Order: sequence, then structure tokens, then C-alpha cells
Amino acid sequence: MPDHIHIFIGYHVNDRIPDLVKEIKTSSNKWVNDNHLSKFRFEWQKGYGTFTHSRSNIDQVVRYILGQEKHHAKRSFRDEYLDILRRNEIDFQEMYVFEFFTDVYGWE
Repeated sequence: MPDHIHIFIGYHVNDRIPDLVKEIKTSSNKWVNDNHLSKFRFEWQKGYGTFTHSRSNIDQVVRYILGQEKHHAKRSFRDEYLDILRRNEIDFQEMYVFEFFTDVYGWE
């Protein structure tokens, strides 16, 4: 997707998510910039979201990720993300939610 990515991984429960995200962002920043894959200096936003799933939901999660292009043609990533937080009663403050690029698809 032009405005977000999904990374579906398994990890050991003793691994810290912030450390994992930092490593992914740091190494992918370097790779994108070293390979000149953008006209501009590439850099990830500071924010990120992580969600867990049970092993029995792997197929459902994979289908969801593979259907992103079609899915987000109908509903913005921002709307979906905030809805997930609200449905799961996750407390958040708008000022700490990462920046959304709604103009990617022409949404306002």
C-alpha cells in the first residue's frame, strides 16, 4: 500500500516489540536509501501499530493482508485503524496516533 505496510511475523514472546520495530525500520531505511528506491530521502514515521493474533487465525490474517488494495479502495486506512482501536477499547489520544496520508487516494 502507498500509505502503510503490513508485516506478518512470528516472534518469541520474550522479544520486545519496540526493539523489533526499531530494527525493521532502521534496516529498511538503510536498504531503501542505499538502493536509491526513492527520489527523496526515505524515512519511516515515528509511530506504528502492532496487533496480535492466535495461531488459529493465521489464514484469516493472511487473507486480510493480501486483500489490502481492494479493501482500502473502499475504506481509508485511517478510518479502519481508528475503528480497530475503538472496537478493541484501546485508549489512545489523537495527538499520539501517527500521521495518516489520506490524500494518497483522494480521501479527506
